[in-house]
Amino acid sequence: MRMLLIRHGQTPSNLGHFLDTAHPGPGLTDLGLRQAAALPGALAGEDIAALYASTLTRTQLTAAPLAAERGLEVLIRDGIRELSAGDLEMRADVDAARQYLTTVFAWSAGDTARRMPGGENGAEALARFDAVVAEAARAVEHGTVALVSHGAAIRMWTAARARNVTVEFAAEHSLDNTGVVVVEGSPDSGWTATSWAGRVVPGVTASGQADGGPAGRKLAVEELRPEQGPTDGQPIG
Repeated sequence: MRMLLIRHGQTPSNLGHFLDTAHPGPGLTDLGLRQAAALPGALAGEDIAALYASTLTRTQLTAAPLAAERGLEVLIRDGIRELSAGDLEMRADVDAARQYLTTVFAWSAGDTARRMPGGENGAEALARFDAVVAEAARAVEHGTVALVSHGAAIRMWTAARARNVTVEFAAEHSLDNTGVVVVEGSPDSGWTATSWAGRVVPGVTASGQADGGPAGRKLAVEELRPEQGPTDGQPIG
């Protein structure tokens, strides 16, 4: 199966650098709406058989133009919502963003018992995302599925599950709004990433402030704590 993990379009909270993870969440900015409208053209070469979005408003708004253009139903699943910020919710300071992302990437590195302060732990976060991936794999065994999800959730899951993506790679490579991570494989055989943000929606950031907020930002390797070492395999280029 080929799976397109698509980050939602820009939100007002992205511009304010807020850790905004609660339901239902904000809508899209004008730029975010243009990013969503550009997705069908950016993914014109993809034969998408099923389209999923999270329970948060921003992913559903992002998925809507693609669904309309392809005649697809948007399947809403809670499992691919953003990773809960817990006690860090709606903070916009650098320390909160660093604590959030270091916790997220600790999960990718295998420390799944670690808990976000006041939020979920890694085992819970991975289990809910895995459940949606497994459902999609059962529905479309040999085709292409698109999941419109969130920056931290996509980066965490890919670093944990794709054999060729290290924690360092996921931390050091941002995922902009409507950026796409492509993985191929299955829940049984495992996953290989073939592209990371290789299909960033073109030509729309010039008319707006391109800022994806804390969940998609780069995190320097030295910011990772010692227990957050690399996963096996080589990073994708």
